[in-house]
Amino acid sequence: MARPNKQRSVCRMPGCRQFYPAHRPTDSITLLLSVEEYEVLRLIDYSGMSQQEAAAHMTASRTTIQGLYAEARKKLARFLVEGATLSIEGGSYELCNQNKSCCGRHQEKGEFTMKIAVTYENGQIFQHFGHTEQFKVYEVENGEVQSSEIVDTNGQGHGALADFLFNGGIQVLICGGIGGGARNALAEAGIELYPGACGDADAQVASFLQGKLQYDPDTMCSHHTHEEGHTCGNHGCGSDSCH
Repeated sequence: MARPNKQRSVCRMPGCRQFYPAHRPTDSITLLLSVEEYEVLRLIDYSGMSQQEAAAHMTASRTTIQGLYAEARKKLARFLVEGATLSIEGGSYELCNQNKSCCGRHQEKGEFTMKIAVTYENGQIFQHFGHTEQFKVYEVENGEVQSSEIVDTNGQGHGALADFLFNGGIQVLICGGIGGGARNALAEAGIELYPGACGDADAQVASFLQGKLQYDPDTMCSHHTHEEGHTCGNHGCGSDSCH
């Protein structure tokens, strides 16, 4: 017997259900966007949530949210480029209780927890992921830091650090410069990456939880081989050494 699809929680139905170009061709195709695909777009692109937060709100796995988000963005692109009709209907979902706080930014106490790691040195965000000697790890519940600890990396390299974070249950990494290999390793481990951040570690985590973190998703670090006495961590925030 086929396993039934798990229904995803949806907090708000779309106000408009059909979109089409002003001069619609007679042979225009109709793209169907499911209600849960709409909800993923609303939570991530409109409300500014992370995929992890959206997964918690919709009572779905992050992998499921990633799939829904990718498919929804693809349909939106076709709608814009091809001038197709877009209809929002169907899917596997259930409306949540509108009196619950899950319809806002955070859920009720105990329903949403996460772990955030920051490359760390002397209170600041260390600027080279692959050479960080410490992470500061924050336990977060419902958007508030409940505890934190400093964890030694024991000199592990780029690839091993991704496993180190994954085994520690980390869901989000905030760092400075980071190379392409490390990015791939973190993506494979399902860890959300926020590179190009700098400054006081505690303050930047607070900014992240408020949706105000200043970071650069395109930040790369080109110093994969270092001259004696030279590390990316010796450069100030915003330098051109890690870009």
